[in-house]
Amino acid sequence: MTRRSVTEHYPDVQPELPPRSRGVIGLFEENCTVCMLCARECPDWCIYIDSHKETVPPAAPGGRERSRNVLDRFAIDFALCMYCGICIEVCPFDALFWSPEFEYAETDIRELTHERDKLREWMWTVPEPAPLDEAAEEAKELAAARKAADKAAQAAGTDMLAAHREQPAQETAEAPGTTERNGTTEPSETTRRNEATEPKPKRRPGQDAQGGGTE
Repeated sequence: MTRRSVTEHYPDVQPELPPRSRGVIGLFEENCTVCMLCARECPDWCIYIDSHKETVPPAAPGGRERSRNVLDRFAIDFALCMYCGICIEVCPFDALFWSPEFEYAETDIRELTHERDKLREWMWTVPEPAPLDEAAEEAKELAAARKAADKAAQAAGTDMLAAHREQPAQETAEAPGTTERNGTTEPSETTRRNEATEPKPKRRPGQDAQGGGTE
């Protein structure tokens, strides 16, 4: 009442929307597990999902085969959607996101049913999430990922230490002045030179080769 009315010159000037505006829903297909929670919880029944099951071979020999759901169709009829956001809230794997884009009016009402390719294109317009408060607790997903990474690093360090201890201790130390050839120990070249250059002690008359005296 006390403020002056402001006229926005749309479409020449784009409006400044709040960061959490509910414009259109984007689909991150890689995160979808076809759990059907969004379709079951939708009050307007405007989400259509088709899928089939595939058998996945065992990851290791002797393991059991597993079956997984493969997404065939994911569509949202925005002519019926009332933008309540329940589908985004109940998705356990963060496959649906709000985008602030709102310029997708059509002259044909059937064009308001966006298939998964169109829903994936809206993902490029999803803004980045707001930063967490400095005093907030760390997200459970980040804590679990960090704990798993630390555990893997610790296991890798333990394996390296065990492998280092299991290596045979190859002692290469040799007696000083000797070398080993063909399983026998021989004087080294340095020792032979020293023996050749060192003067031999003179023997006194009456002394044998071992340095002893005569009887």
